[in-house]
Amino acid sequence: MPRAHLLEGATVARLDRRGKRLAIVAEDGRALVVQLGMSGSLYMATGRRGPHLHAEWSVDGRDDRLWFEDPRRFGGLTAYGSAQAMLDAWDRELGPDGLQVDGARLSKGLRGIRSVKAALLDQRVVAGVGNIYADESLHLAGISPRTRCRRITGGRAESLAKAIRTVLARAIGFGGSTIRDYRSAQDRKGSAQVIHAVYGRGGLPCLECGAPLRSAALAGRTTVWCARCQGR
Repeated sequence: MPRAHLLEGATVARLDRRGKRLAIVAEDGRALVVQLGMSGSLYMATGRRGPHLHAEWSVDGRDDRLWFEDPRRFGGLTAYGSAQAMLDAWDRELGPDGLQVDGARLSKGLRGIRSVKAALLDQRVVAGVGNIYADESLHLAGISPRTRCRRITGGRAESLAKAIRTVLARAIGFGGSTIRDYRSAQDRKGSAQVIHAVYGRGGLPCLECGAPLRSAALAGRTTVWCARCQGR
């Protein structure tokens, strides 16, 4: 990618975000979107980095640098000539942000016969929900991950939308979930994993009712739920 696309010489005007995409928008209109994928990191640090460095920026007035690393290469950088072009792409490719989604918009995206777990992993339905927070949101809403989307309407859609907003806000408050790779912009691990109700706890007792949590592959991802609490 040419250096100009990486915002060489730019003054940062603002940061935008929708779901898992973070945009660095320059005063001259250029925009660079960062996607961390499953193992990417974007953070400020000093010193020589490891073998998975993909981009680095020097910042006026600072001794440390901004680094983008991605060991598993599921993330990436996408350049746009203008912030409007970036927003247009987001409107085409992403659903409503998970921190702002409401029942009506969620219900509109939950169509067809596939399971609600599969739908929540689709960023066109709701942006920002991955495997961890899909399981956590469904448990909080009392909805089985196997439930067909056509059954999530009205009050159930509103309950699920509220659960998504709650789970994501809570995770942000704990600095995110560091299962293996995730680091914050300050190169720190998150601690939201300590409050997971179901994710990664297959076979253990449900924290709500004590029943053993079930685990199975849904939509190609390991899914954990409580058949008692989410059996409605």
